[in-house]
Amino acid sequence: MTSNADTVFSGGTVFRSALDAPRAGAVAVTDGRISALDDDALAAIGPDTDVVDLGGGLLLPGFVDAHVHPVEAGLEQLACDLSGERTPDGYLAAIAAYAAAHPDRPWIVGGGWQQAAFPGGTPLAVDLDRIVPDRPVFLQNRDHHGAWVNSVALRLAGLDATTPDPADGRIERDDAGRPSGMLHEGARALVSRLVPPDTDEDVAAALRAAQSTLHGFGVTGWQDAIVGDYGGHTDTSDAYLAAVADGTLTSTVVGALWWDRERGLEQVDELIARRDAIAHRAAGLGDRVGAFTAGTIKIMQDGIPENRTAAMIDPYLRPCRCGDTADHASERGISFVDPAVLVEAVCRLDAAGFQLHFHAIGDRAVRECLDALEATAERNGALANRHHIAHVQIVHPDDLPRFARLDVTMNMQALWATWEPQMRELNLPLLGDERAAWQYPFGGAARLGTALCAGSDWPVTTPDPWAALHVAVNRTLPVDDPDHSPEPLGPEQALTLGEALAAYTNGSSRINHRDDAGAIEVGAVADLVLVDRDPFSRPAAEIASTRTVGTWIAGRRVFTSTTTTSIEQGTPS
Repeated sequence: MTSNADTVFSGGTVFRSALDAPRAGAVAVTDGRISALDDDALAAIGPDTDVVDLGGGLLLPGFVDAHVHPVEAGLEQLACDLSGERTPDGYLAAIAAYAAAHPDRPWIVGGGWQQAAFPGGTPLAVDLDRIVPDRPVFLQNRDHHGAWVNSVALRLAGLDATTPDPADGRIERDDAGRPSGMLHEGARALVSRLVPPDTDEDVAAALRAAQSTLHGFGVTGWQDAIVGDYGGHTDTSDAYLAAVADGTLTSTVVGALWWDRERGLEQVDELIARRDAIAHRAAGLGDRVGAFTAGTIKIMQDGIPENRTAAMIDPYLRPCRCGDTADHASERGISFVDPAVLVEAVCRLDAAGFQLHFHAIGDRAVRECLDALEATAERNGALANRHHIAHVQIVHPDDLPRFARLDVTMNMQALWATWEPQMRELNLPLLGDERAAWQYPFGGAARLGTALCAGSDWPVTTPDPWAALHVAVNRTLPVDDPDHSPEPLGPEQALTLGEALAAYTNGSSRINHRDDAGAIEVGAVADLVLVDRDPFSRPAAEIASTRTVGTWIAGRRVFTSTTTTSIEQGTPS
């Protein structure tokens, strides 16, 4: 006789995994795990079972965001948030309004502006000076690879025409060589080190707000792509452990500890000790709904093409506008970690049981990461720690087969694979047509057998998985998006919806070493999301319109849409 289930979902389509085409069915959940499917699930309905009518929608495993910065996103939402504007006038009006509403703030901080809104991608300090002349301003752009500052901030930091560029960044300058208001990559730290640190209360509030946003998009777990004190990033490990302790963290989170590129191999032992200390503290908290571990290391190997810091095999097509370019590293970008040091670091970290999470955007950076992993495999044996390379914007065709051969996962931020303004106006003129065709090769990687996972990089772009899934399938933004271009970016690199969904669920769960999640099968953890339609039965052009109705973690509902008519029957959980 079948035992009664706690919850049964029925009346819609179920996406079980990449190996199983979506089909009508039912799912039973008992004690936080999937206990039965289809007819067996319906037979498990008892008098106290919570029956959820799927209403013709789709039930799928919870999304796992494999590359995201939730606390940073939450802090940005609570500060001067420019993500809702698109023009220089809109940004300046929003900054002026925020400054007027917060006259006691010693600094105006925030971010979310787009480089493509400004000529050459470089806003000016003098524009900020007109609206905030008496306080320092530090505003990160939407990809957090650059910052817009005013003259007060530049003076406080002591930056002038004699200040050299740091090894890992660049100061934009006027014709006289004076800083003009834009700081790239490591140059941001010249000012950000002076910004008052976030309080523990601010960080806790940001984490709660970010988790609520992520649950609203069906995200049940994630990998925090920087857990460390660097360049304006708050060290979030204490905040996560505190949220586990007080029960406010309902998600399973893996933290990627930051590899300090200004230091060397001496930090390996420190990172091992830090990982073990976090694990010890987490174990002392006992069983909780949420969990936080830190068995991953984030290595940022390069920057981005827009500011010429993405590491390229061949030079950019246009010279740098920063003075003498004869010996300037940014003509081929910057490898933040010396490739020889990278090989040794990756070998040692892999041997210590760490997973490596790389940021690599340029083709040289991708190659350097793959070279380091190949050397590691030769020294340590087959790679078993589920290493992954995020972003992979430009991949030389010779390197694409190496992902599958080395068992290296491609961590895709699919929303970027479009002809949006930053791509058209800032990237293409620097890359040229041949390298532009090598961008975001997800389809080619999948055909070669490469494992895929997916993330948003929020707050760089929206954490909505369906926006990213739309682009992964269509290689264009939705038609109603103001940045929509009808021309797809590399349509031959498109994924099927099933492939893309599998990456965002099972693929990302695998990266977080959660082998009992990411699929709807008996015994799996009941991390589930219900959406308002079956996108498999609708045109691909409508994928981005899909909306989350409810989100469950280990069978417990953590989100219910307030804008969708209730589809629940029975007793709410």
